Amino acid sequence: MEETSFLIPLLLTIGGLVIGAILKSLLQHTRIPYTVGLFAIGLLVGLLNRSGIFNFWDGLSEGISSVANINPDLILYLFLPILIFDAAYELNLHIFKKTLANATLLAVPGLVICMLLTGALLMGISLCIPGFSSWTWGFALMFGALISATDPVAVVALLHELKTSKRFSTLVDAESLLNDGTGIVCFMLFFGTYAATGENTSSPVMEFIQVVSISTLLGFFLARIVIWFITRINSEEMIQNSVVILSAYLTFIISQYYLGVSGVIALLVFGLTVTYVGKPRLKPQVNSFMEHFWELLTYIANTLIFILVGIVIAEKVNFTWNAFGVLILIYICLNLIRFAMIMLLYPLMKRMGYGLSKRESVILTWGGLRGALGMTLALMVSYTPTIPEDVRSQVLFFTAGIVTLTLCINATTTRWLLNRLGLINIPSARIILENKIQKTIRENSEKYLERLEKREALIGTNWDKVRHYLFPEPQETPEATGTHAMLTEVRLRVLDREKALCHELYDQGIIAQYTFRRLMNSLDELYDHDGTYSLDHRDSIFRFCNRTALLNSLRNEPYLHNLMSFYFRKRIALIYDLGRGFIITQKEVLRFLDELENSDLLNKDQKPVTDILKKEITKNIEAMNLLIDNLSVSFPKAYNHALTLKSIRMLLSNERKTIRQLTENGVLTEKDAEQLLQKIDERTDELNRFRNTIPGTILRRLFRKQKKE
Repeated sequence: MEETSFLIPLLLTIGGLVIGAILKSLLQHTRIPYTVGLFAIGLLVGLLNRSGIFNFWDGLSEGISSVANINPDLILYLFLPILIFDAAYELNLHIFKKTLANATLLAVPGLVICMLLTGALLMGISLCIPGFSSWTWGFALMFGALISATDPVAVVALLHELKTSKRFSTLVDAESLLNDGTGIVCFMLFFGTYAATGENTSSPVMEFIQVVSISTLLGFFLARIVIWFITRINSEEMIQNSVVILSAYLTFIISQYYLGVSGVIALLVFGLTVTYVGKPRLKPQVNSFMEHFWELLTYIANTLIFILVGIVIAEKVNFTWNAFGVLILIYICLNLIRFAMIMLLYPLMKRMGYGLSKRESVILTWGGLRGALGMTLALMVSYTPTIPEDVRSQVLFFTAGIVTLTLCINATTTRWLLNRLGLINIPSARIILENKIQKTIRENSEKYLERLEKREALIGTNWDKVRHYLFPEPQETPEATGTHAMLTEVRLRVLDREKALCHELYDQGIIAQYTFRRLMNSLDELYDHDGTYSLDHRDSIFRFCNRTALLNSLRNEPYLHNLMSFYFRKRIALIYDLGRGFIITQKEVLRFLDELENSDLLNKDQKPVTDILKKEITKNIEAMNLLIDNLSVSFPKAYNHALTLKSIRMLLSNERKTIRQLTENGVLTEKDAEQLLQKIDERTDELNRFRNTIPGTILRRLFRKQKKE
């Protein structure tokens, strides 16, 4: 048995992933969150092993017991970097910036309030209930810190599944990211000073500020180094991806283990910086691989960690009815404390960023689940001999109980609560439009089936059985809806189409990454208003393009005008690229509206919707054409430089298109195509360096000319 003992962890990992795959397929059409199902499986396995059911197989029983006795640092260093970096990498940065103020309120002062109130609750229990005499304020605040950090994996997944507000789900996700870092920092302050050593060597407030500051600077500094490195090495995608993946783990290990600061905060800042600064600079294929790779890693981590937490709770927690009664009291009080904290901050939160409604505040309260992070910290407490044994066992029991109750009660009832509060109501215009789309698919499928029935080669087919697989009939919905409601919905569809066009143009190399970011930011600003703003409301784009007014004011000063126009040559090239990219997307949107108008998706009384949108798009095109014409007249040299860059980019884009076409036709193999595309990428990098270069000789000539004059 000893010869094969090394296989036990591997077999348990494979078994966990197999169970997760089966469970995910079984729970697809149920209302039970996937993570809750995994947690229940882990509890069941742990209880069966604890009762001796698996004693017939010594290897399995010992393996499950070894899982229950896993080092908590292994959970912290193996799984947490995956979850933190993936969440930061996948965040919609525009929405995150708008929700950052509210998320920070919840994660810093909110968590501190919950920690203090929870500590006061435990001290009250220690005075009133026998068996808790060993608790001190240090232990109580330590427990308050570890139990106040939320882990809303199940709730966030449910919010995405139900297509609720992206803003609200981002707020919940952002809070969990930030308060994971805050929770660990607060926990370590009391765990390392009060609990572990019995002494308080420094001010907790100053130490908190110091840890957060160092972690933030470290994460930002390492991210900038990684971005600088991967954007300058001309290598294949695998190397660039490897650098990002390894750097994410390295950031966490350096900050958490070697420097003793917050690895979560450092990795969060690292991930956000890589996403905001580095993501647009990476090749599209690198970003595509990164998204799929981290999505897979997150799925594996979530699958294993929730099964693991279930096993640990079942194996290590000792149940008593007296402790269970205290647990129920703590569970009820924790929900009330979180509600009180949110209500205390509500006057500020409803005015900051996107705001917060009262109904959303209820979901925010109920969705404050506790999960793997709390259990990891509780295990660290249970393995610390300097803490009294009764405190260690009680911290582990209460943490395990709160994790179990929030997952089994809060997570499973969130869908019902969302329905009751009306937070998943779909606008009637969207329902009507989606039903018409489904009706169109059904009608096309029926016509195709009629043609199939007339084919002689298919005589003898059981057409009744074939008809069973037709696209299902859409549900009947009331046709009555106002023109304004349909206009709002179609605007959102146009924005979706424009966003897809921006991605296509960027992937094909037609527009630069700076142009791509500007266009996407303008779309995000329109998304903020849910289709109520007209499509010609593009202040950010035209405000950036109109900054050349300063140069126009210097036209009477030839020297200064030449110097300034040369200095802003790069900016003028960016403006031209942005303007041309914007015009391309707007013309494509006009074609999209023509197709929509000629389809059956809009009724006769809804046809004016496309006319209104066409006027808005036409206004955009005319305004941008006028601006570009003014550029060509005011700054002919810079304009010609911009045309040159654009022509080179279009040439390289056409080469990429040709290679892809040859690959699809089977003339080129994938491997040969990669080598050819690599050569195009090298010339693209050369183009970017040429665009960013300001020849010093020309500037020196201008200054010499000024001196002579």
